[in-house]
Amino acid sequence: MEQEALQAVRVNGVTLHYYTAGEGRPVVLVHGNGEDHRLFGTQIRQLTEAGWRVYAPDSRGHGANAPLPEYHYADMAEDMYQFIRALGLRQPAFYGHSDGGIIGLLLEILHPGTVSLMAVSGTNLSPEGLRPDFIAECRAMHAASPNPLIALMLDEPHITEAQLETIAVPALVTAGEHDLVLPEESRRLAAHLKRGELVIIPGADHGSYIEGSETMGRLLLDFFARHG
Repeated sequence: MEQEALQAVRVNGVTLHYYTAGEGRPVVLVHGNGEDHRLFGTQIRQLTEAGWRVYAPDSRGHGANAPLPEYHYADMAEDMYQFIRALGLRQPAFYGHSDGGIIGLLLEILHPGTVSLMAVSGTNLSPEGLRPDFIAECRAMHAASPNPLIALMLDEPHITEAQLETIAVPALVTAGEHDLVLPEESRRLAAHLKRGELVIIPGADHGSYIEGSETMGRLLLDFFARHG
């Protein structure tokens, strides 16, 4: 997945670069804060080998995209909605890690029925859903060197249980046993999704079962097969 292989599309006032591979049903993969599409190298291989066409954009201000002075999850969700429409994707499956999961939840809250299946991992509903030590570390980093991406995590999201209950598509929620997201937050998220399922990965942290690991890909393929 070299930068030269990326395509670009203009949506919602920004240019998003994205990687695409494979043939078959569409699935959109969205990475977390400070990452880019390359996080999903292993999952892209697994999904394309299983007959999926993967679309993996870099979120606004990330990866190959130009940085911005401020960020809001609602803008990122609108980016993904317009990305899906611009590429002519009809109800793709969706998987988002960390901030990508927040984006996916807001996408389906703001534009119901955009996706057919959803999976989110390491996803919080508010800053209070993150471990206090991690929040303290982020506050110290931001105080020492202000960063709009850190400010985003400190200030947002604010997703309510009532909003979650409007999401009608099958939804898989995963988290590591030692995640940055509090266990009760993951349980609350799954419990308030109409068709939510929760899987906690033993021994894993926020991203160890994703980056360079086949664990998340196997979970996705099983979930998609059961609900596709």
